[in-house]
Order: sequence, then structure tokens, then C-alpha cells
Amino acid sequence: MKEFSSAFVAYPSQDKDLASQILEAVKRSNAKSEAIHYEPWEFNDNEGHQLISPIIEGIDDSVFVVADITYLNLNVVYEIGYTIGSGKRVFLTRHKSIIGDQEIARQAGIFDTLGYYRYNSYDELCHRLTSHIQPSPFPFTISSDIKSPVYIVEPPVKGDAATILISRVKKAGYRYRSFNPIEATRLSATDAIRQISSSAGVIVHLYPLTNAWAQIHNVRSMFAAGLAEGMNKPCLILCPKDYDAPLDIRDDVKTYQRADDIIDFVAAFVPDIASYLQKSDPAPVKLETSLQSLRMGDPTAENEMTTLGKYYVPTDEYGRTLRGEVNLVIGRKGSGKTALFIQCRDQIRSDKRNVVVDLKPEGYQLIKLKEDILGYLSEGSRQHLITAFWEYLILLEVAYKLLEKDKLVHKHNHELVDIYHELEVAYRSDEDLAEGDFSERLLILSQRISTDYRSKYGNADGQRLTSDQITNLLYKHDIRELNARISKYLSKKQSVWILFDNLDKGWSTSGIDEIDAIVLRCLIDAGRKIERDLRKSGHTFHCIVFIRNDVYEQLMQHSSDYGKEMRAVLDWTDPELLKEMLRLRLIAGLGLDKNVPFEKIWPKVCSPHYKGDESAMFLIERSLMRPRNVLKLFSYSRGFANNFSRSTIEEKDIEKGFYVYSQDLLVELDHELADVIPGAKGLLYYFLDAKQEMTLEDMQLLLERANVDVSDCYRVIEFLLYYGVIGLRIKGSDQYIYNVNYDSKVLEIRAELAGENAHYIVNPAFLPALGIQ
Repeated sequence: MKEFSSAFVAYPSQDKDLASQILEAVKRSNAKSEAIHYEPWEFNDNEGHQLISPIIEGIDDSVFVVADITYLNLNVVYEIGYTIGSGKRVFLTRHKSIIGDQEIARQAGIFDTLGYYRYNSYDELCHRLTSHIQPSPFPFTISSDIKSPVYIVEPPVKGDAATILISRVKKAGYRYRSFNPIEATRLSATDAIRQISSSAGVIVHLYPLTNAWAQIHNVRSMFAAGLAEGMNKPCLILCPKDYDAPLDIRDDVKTYQRADDIIDFVAAFVPDIASYLQKSDPAPVKLETSLQSLRMGDPTAENEMTTLGKYYVPTDEYGRTLRGEVNLVIGRKGSGKTALFIQCRDQIRSDKRNVVVDLKPEGYQLIKLKEDILGYLSEGSRQHLITAFWEYLILLEVAYKLLEKDKLVHKHNHELVDIYHELEVAYRSDEDLAEGDFSERLLILSQRISTDYRSKYGNADGQRLTSDQITNLLYKHDIRELNARISKYLSKKQSVWILFDNLDKGWSTSGIDEIDAIVLRCLIDAGRKIERDLRKSGHTFHCIVFIRNDVYEQLMQHSSDYGKEMRAVLDWTDPELLKEMLRLRLIAGLGLDKNVPFEKIWPKVCSPHYKGDESAMFLIERSLMRPRNVLKLFSYSRGFANNFSRSTIEEKDIEKGFYVYSQDLLVELDHELADVIPGAKGLLYYFLDAKQEMTLEDMQLLLERANVDVSDCYRVIEFLLYYGVIGLRIKGSDQYIYNVNYDSKVLEIRAELAGENAHYIVNPAFLPALGIQ
């Protein structure tokens, strides 16, 4: 009797008609196939059955796994991750004519970077199942990133639970890498596999569907959890007590009643990370091609903190920031603000005499303060309170950093012993703010001020607070004493640098308002005030804020001293500089001599041309001139080449990678636009199947269909030009924002002069996602 190899089939049963079609296809395939016997799991999402053991056994016994993603059942998503993590091929299928969870899949990412087969009937599915399916798994190596061993899937909206979780991981002494949906709107399967395969611990958090974003986040989290389980990586899965966890992970999930319960779960998980790191790594899987083993860094700078120095491009903006010539670094999303932040921080603190306080607040941590207090205060009181708030926080963080930095050193340095203890006494006079990390201290202080304000002043509008009232509301320390102790201690240091990043992340999805502008303005003012005070005492002090330039312009346009700040603007206009970025990363990844020219390296990894164009310039020209986008487009193309063990990226890989990247870009730019114009949410989708070149009349009709008010049409067009979504076609030449040195006024005036004869062109980067030929 002939022996069959088995293949497990995973699918949800919520759509009975779809389930019956899949079962019929499996039945017919088994009748025809001479090599593969398909083992379906008919009801893998039923309540009340402990199903995970037979499912895992079925996957382990299979040569490959078939999984249907028409509906994104969380158990099936987990099983897809487990299959890939356990080193097996997963063959994804999707029904053509059923909408299912197509939109969730598009928003989540993951699946289009893996690829899937689309069928319209059980006959079509049967035909594909009885054809040859290559069982080659997705290539990866199991290792441990010792410097940043923890990987976290972060939610798009953070609250107390996420803040406490990250704070506890830091307090355990572990750096972490993460998927941050504010930075990268969609999760790439390639990136998730790479990150988790090099982790010693993975943490995910599931949320109830009362949160609008929870379904998409939970899909990403279950995929990551499945990968971790398949790779035998320690994984902590958290969820609130009122969440009904998917069956596949129900025995493993840790439920909490209060956010503080997370502290205990992280404490219990930390030894698992340590234990994994102590294990000797298994012999690495020998990858078939140098392309598979190539390490190019990460498109998200936060995830390459330990390697960025190897291939960072030292721009003029970097030099100016490092010399302390600026107090603002602004740039578009993906332009390299955080990379500059990390590189400056590491370079400055390499001199032990310097004190570097790197702070990453997120807007949500100020929401309570904003809602409970700032909306009720007069404008003068708002500015006074917020400036004092930031000044207080900065002083606390400087004190904390000095105490942390010299915790051991002061014991062996007679010049520091006395002033260290004096500073410690002044700092610890408020124990609530003495522990935890910056995120926790910011949250505690915001909540405490809100509570005290409401108890003293209620909810009356237009409140005017005196300086004494603001002092009593804010300070639990003797602020003058704390200031004096810090100044005295700094006489033993060379310089102090305060670096602020992330302030614009997590701001309200309803858009940016006047109070947000005040928060930023007052942060800059507080930094200046401390700088003046400390310089009078002979100390060197710098406070630099990193922020998106589109947000900055929106916030500052009504400010009386708009434009007077010393700024470093990270706008990339030279394609050759982006090519140099690629060259340095390829040299680091391939271990080549640093002087090897780009033209000799590129053909080793990629076809030199794509449809007649130079392939490197094709990638750069569709990146909107943003470094992160260049890296993402390259990474996606390489991922498809690696799936087929190709030694170089071929044209068909670039085509597939470009399609996935275009989908990412569409989602990201839609969110980016909505940050500034809330009414623009979903606007870009009205360009679906449009013409690439449009007259002013065409553009106005399209915006009318998108429910844009006639009076707002020109404003919206200006924003589309500003973001690079559209450009102008002038005498056969296409001009986008980055072709005119990011001066949007040039494009606006040229469009105005052309009037009815203006021709707008949709950026080629968006064409695949919008279905434009």
C-alpha cells in the first residue's frame, strides 16, 4: 500500500458555505492525489473544545500546511505563525468573491508579504492542491540579540497597561525592539520573522474589540505569538480579564484585573528570557544564498540602536545637532529623525563626562492633563502651568540621570560622595516620582496634577491661576533646593543634553489643536529657561526636540515667533545620498571594504535594471525620498527573492515587493494626512482606479466624490502636494515636493498660474495600491 505524506488544512468555520467548499476541495484532492493526503481541521474555532494539542500535532506531522485567510480567525492566524516558526511551508489561500476580512488583512499587513493563492470555487482550489506545492519553508536562522533581546508588538493606542509593561521590561535591564504601528502602519511578515527569530523573549497583548483598532492589533499579536511558539521562544501573552482569549492560546495567556498586575507577570517572565540567553545557540541553519544571510538593518531606527553606528550617513544636520547649534530637529515621517536622535545620543554619551537625558514621551500620557485641566484655564495660565510642568520634569530627569549614572562611581570618588547624597535627598523627597522610568513618572505627575486641580478648582472655564497656585499644584519637591543641588553637582560634569523624541506620537486622532501647540511651545520655552539658568552658573546645557515637520508647521503657524527657532531640517533631496545610505548598509551586511563603490556592490544583490530603468534609482524614486521607505521597498523585494532561494533580487521580486510597499504607503499616508486634517481620513482611497494624470476639473470632481467641501478643495490639493501624493506635470516634466526643495509654495504658485490648465500627476509610488495603470 502506497504511503502518503500529510498536509494539515486550517480554516475557520464561521462561514458554513466557505467551509463546505474547502472540505469538498480537500475531499476531491485526496481522491486524486498520489502523494499528499490533506488533513482538514473542520471546526477549529468552536467553543468548549481543547483543540490546540491535535492541531499542533497535525502541523508537526505535515510536510506543509494549507491555511485559508478569507476570514482572519485568530486561531488560524496563530497556526500560520506556528507553522512558519516551526520551519514548515505554509500555503495561504483566499476566496476571490468573498470580501471576508480583506480590509483587516490589508491594514494588518503580514499576508500579502507572504503571498496567497486566490480561488473562486472548490474546483479551482482542488486543481491547485493537486498541483505541485513546493514545501520549502521561509528561510531564517534562530539566534539571540544579546543587546536587545526582547521583542514587543505594541498597540496603536497606548494606555497604562502598555506603559507599565514597557517600563517593567526596561527596569529588568533589557532593551527591547518592537513593532510600533505609529512608525510602521503595517507589519511585514518578513520583519516579524526576522525580529522574533533573533529574540530571547516575545511579549504580546490582546485587547477586547471595544477598542476600534483591537482586531487588527490582535491579528498581528497572534501571528507573533505563533512564530514564537514555533521557534520555541519564551512568549508572554497578556490580556485584560474581560477578554475571551482564542482557544489556541487560552492555557498560556496571562489575564490581569488591574494594570499593576502586569508587574508580576513581567517579573515571572524575566527569568525565562535570562534562561534562554544562557542557553548556547543551536547550530545556525546554513542559508542557501548570501542574499538570505544579508543583514541590512531595520527600517525602524528604534530596532537598530545597537548597529546603527556601522552604517549611519553623517549628514550636515547631524553635525549641527551634535555641535548643539539647534534646538529643534524636524523632518517627515521616515526621514531619519530617530536615527539622528540615537546616533547623537550615543556619540555624546561616549564621553563619560557628558550627561545625556534621552526622553521619549508620547502624547497619550498628557491626555488626562489636557482634558482635565488645560481646557478650563485661561491662555496665560495654560502657558504658565505647562512651562512650569516641563521645567519640573526636565529637572527631575536630570537629577534621576545623575543619580543613576554615578550610583556606583560616587562611592569611590571623594569629590562626589557628599554632593551625591545631597542631591539624592532633594530628589527623593517625593517618593511617587522617584521610581519607575520616565513614562511612568510623566503619567503619575499628569494624573496627580489633574486630581489635585479638580479637587481645588472644579470644572469652571477660564480659570486664572496665580504663580503661587501653580507652584502648589505642581511641586512636591522644594524646586529651588533641587535646582541648586543639580547645579552644584554639574560642576563635576562637562555638559548636559536633553533630547526629546516622540512628542507628536499618540496625539489625538481628532487632529492637532491649540493646546497641542501650547504643549510644544512651552516645552521649548522650558528648555530655554533651564539652559539660561544653568549657563549663568557656568554649565553647558542643550535641550533639543525632535518632531515631524508637517506637525511642527501646523503647530507653529500661529505662534508669534514662528520660524525663529534654530532648526535642523531632515529633508532628503539628493538621490545619490540615499544611494550612499544603501551602499554603507550593504558593505556592513556583506562584510566588504568600506571603499567599494555602489556600482560593484549592487549587482551582487539585485538585478541592475527593472523594466529598462536602473533598479536602485527605481526604488529611490518611489520612496518619496525617505530613507525608511527605501529600506522597506528593498526589504520586501528581497523577501520575495528569499522565498524562492534566489541568489539575487530579480525583476519579478521587485514587482511583488513594490506592490506590497505601495499598500503600506497608502495606509501610512492616509493616517499621516488624518493627523493634520481629520476630515481627510480615507481620502486617498478615492483615487482608486483614477487616471494618473488629472486636470484641475478632474481633481475637483474626485474630491467632490470624497465628500470634500468645495471651499476646502484647494486646501486639500495643497496638502496632497505637500505630502508628495500628487505632483505637477509641467512641460512633460513631473515635479513633486522633493523636487522643489520641499518648498510647497513653488508647486502651489505654479498650479495657480496654470489655472484650469494645471495638470496633476499621482505619484508612481501609489499606483499599484490604487490600481492605476
